[in-house]
Amino acid sequence: MNVSELARRMKVTTQDLLEQLPGMGFDIGRRAIKVDDRLAYKIMEAWRVKEKQLREKARIEEIRANTELAEAKRQAGEEVKIPPVVTVREFAALMNQPITKILATLMKNGVLASMNERIDFDTASIIGEELGYKVTTAEAEAGQTLGSEEKLKEILAEESAGKTERPPVIVIMGHVDHGKTKILDAIRKTDVVATESGGITQHIGAYQIHHKGRVITFIDTPGHEAFTAMRSRGARVADIAILVVAADDGVQPQTKEAIKIIQDAKLPFVVAINKIDKPEADIEKTKKDLSSLGLLPEDWGGNVVCVPVSAKAGTGIDDLVETVLLVADLNKESLLSNPNRPAIGTIVESHVSKGEGRVATILIQAGTLRIGENLCVGNDLCGKVRSLKDYNNNDIKEAPPGTPAKIIGLKVAPEVGSILEVCEDVKNLNRDVKSRRLSQQKDLSVFAVGQTEEENEQVKAINLIIKADVLGSLEAIVESLAKKETPGIKIKIVGKGLGMITEADVAKAEATGAEIIGFKVKPLGAVQNLARDKKVTIKLFEVIYHLIEYVEEKLKLLSTQEVKKKLAGKLEVIRIFRKEAASMIVGGKVIEGEIKATDTAIVVRGGEAIGVGKVTRLEMFKKAVEHASEGQECGVSFEGKPVIAERDVIEFYN
Repeated sequence: MNVSELARRMKVTTQDLLEQLPGMGFDIGRRAIKVDDRLAYKIMEAWRVKEKQLREKARIEEIRANTELAEAKRQAGEEVKIPPVVTVREFAALMNQPITKILATLMKNGVLASMNERIDFDTASIIGEELGYKVTTAEAEAGQTLGSEEKLKEILAEESAGKTERPPVIVIMGHVDHGKTKILDAIRKTDVVATESGGITQHIGAYQIHHKGRVITFIDTPGHEAFTAMRSRGARVADIAILVVAADDGVQPQTKEAIKIIQDAKLPFVVAINKIDKPEADIEKTKKDLSSLGLLPEDWGGNVVCVPVSAKAGTGIDDLVETVLLVADLNKESLLSNPNRPAIGTIVESHVSKGEGRVATILIQAGTLRIGENLCVGNDLCGKVRSLKDYNNNDIKEAPPGTPAKIIGLKVAPEVGSILEVCEDVKNLNRDVKSRRLSQQKDLSVFAVGQTEEENEQVKAINLIIKADVLGSLEAIVESLAKKETPGIKIKIVGKGLGMITEADVAKAEATGAEIIGFKVKPLGAVQNLARDKKVTIKLFEVIYHLIEYVEEKLKLLSTQEVKKKLAGKLEVIRIFRKEAASMIVGGKVIEGEIKATDTAIVVRGGEAIGVGKVTRLEMFKKAVEHASEGQECGVSFEGKPVIAERDVIEFYN
C-alpha cells in the first residue's frame, strides 16, 4: 500500500503520518513510499487506538473543566435561567452538571424521572437551590408563547366592565375505556365513537351543546397515558372538569394522573361514575377508592359531587349536565368575557388537511374572531382567517368567547397549546415563520448531551421517521417514545412531520437506516413500491398505544439480541465470471463445511482478510440452490467491493 493512500485513509497528511509513526513503534523511514499491507493494517489499528485514547483524554479534561466551572458558578451563587418546562438533561446542561447528579438529587427529593422527562420550574428551582444555584425563569428563552400566556391572563383578569357571560368550557377526563367519549356521545346525541379507533380518542376535539336554552362547550381529551401533555393542555383551557370513573373498574393509573392535572389547574370538577348498568358495577367501592385519594364524596360528608351515570343506557346524563351547570353558576365570575375586543384564544388542535390546507381549531377565550382578520402567535404572523367553521363543520361568520372554531387559511399550522390572537398591525411581525422554525428545530435524538461519536457507536439505536395526521398526536408520540429509552438502546427520531408519507421520507429512511412510522396517514401513490425497492419498512397505525407497543417490542428484541458469527464453510474461487462496480459472480469449490446465501462473507487472500460482503445466490448447473456441501462446485453472486481473484477463499459465516 502506498504511504499516501495510508495517510488518506487515516485522514492526515503524509508528512504528519511519517513524523508520528516512530513514536508509535513503526519506523518505516521518513522517505518511505510504500508499506507492506499487513503492516499498514497494524498501523491503522494502532492509530485508531491512539485517537480513541486522545478523545477520551480530551473528554475527561472537558468534564473536569466543566465541573470546575460549575463549582465556581455555584460558589458565586450564579443565576441559572430556565424555561417554565425543561427536560432533565437540558437542565443538567444549563447547570454544567452531570445528568447522574441531577437524577440522584431528584430521587432524593422523591421525584423519579428519566433524562428525557420534563420537569416544571418549581421542581427545577428546588433541585437547583439544593445544588447551590439560584434558578430564575428565562422569559426570553421560553419563547413567545410564554409572553402570550401572560397577556391572556391579564386580558381574562381585566375589570368586568363591558363583559358578558360566555358558555362554560367543560373538559372530560379519566382512564382509557372508562366511557368519556360515550358520555359525550350521550350528551350530544350524535355518534362520535364510530369515528374513533378502538374506542380511543386520538386527539382533542371541541364541541358545543344546547341545554335548556344554555350553551355548553365540551373538550374531549384522550385517556391513554401517551397523551399526558395533550390532556394537560385540555385542562388549561377549561373552566370545569368531569372526571369519569367506571363503576366496574374503579380508580386506575390514568384516573390518578387526571386528578393530579385537575388539582394542579385548580379546576372545579364533578365525578361521573359511569357503567352503573353493568352487573359487576360497585358505586360504593368506587367512592371508597376516590376517598382514599382525598376526594371525599358529598354524600359521605365531603365536597366532591358524584353523579352515577350509564352512558350506554342514557341514565343520569341529564343529572350530570344539570350538575355541571350548577357548578358553572357557582363560578359565574370566571365565565365573564369581553366580546368587543380583538379575539384571543388557545389552539386545541392543528393539522394539515388534504382539501383545506393548514387547519387549526381554536377555543376563543376573549373577544370575537371574524373572517378576514390577521392572526399571530407572539410576533409570528400565522396568516389570515379565510374561512370559519363551527364544531359541526358549518360555515360561520364570527366566533364569540367560549366558542370552538375551525380556522382555514393559515400559512403555518400553529402548535397545539399556543396562544393565537388577532393582530391589527402586521407590519412589524415576523412573516418567515416556517424557515425560522426549521432553523430552531431541536434534534429529537435521545442520545445524552455531550455524548461523543465513539460512545454513540457503542450504543444500539432505533432510527425512526414519524408521520402523523395532526400536530397534537405527533407531539404525544415523540414525547412518549422519548420515555422508552433504556441504558443500552436509544430511540433516534431522524425525521417527523404532518401529512402523507412521501418519496422524500423514503429517501431519508434509506439514507439513515430508519423505519417509517405512520399514524393515521398512508403512503402517497407509488411510495409503497419505492419503499419495497429500497427495502425501507413502513408501519401504519390507527391506535396510538399499538404504535408505542410496537416500538417497545423492537426495544425488547434489540436488548435481548446477541449476535455471534459462526463459520459455516469455505469456498475456493476457481474462476471469475463477471465483475461489476459493487458485485461479482464467481465459481468455486467448497473446501470445508456447507455454504448457503449469507449476509456475512469474508474474502481471504494469503491468510489475510481483504474484503467483506454478502452472498445473495448460489447456483449449480445454471439452477439456484439453497446450499452446497464440501466437494461440490457452484456459482456465487457476491455483493461488495469487487476484490475477489482466482485462488482466493470466501469464508461463509452464519
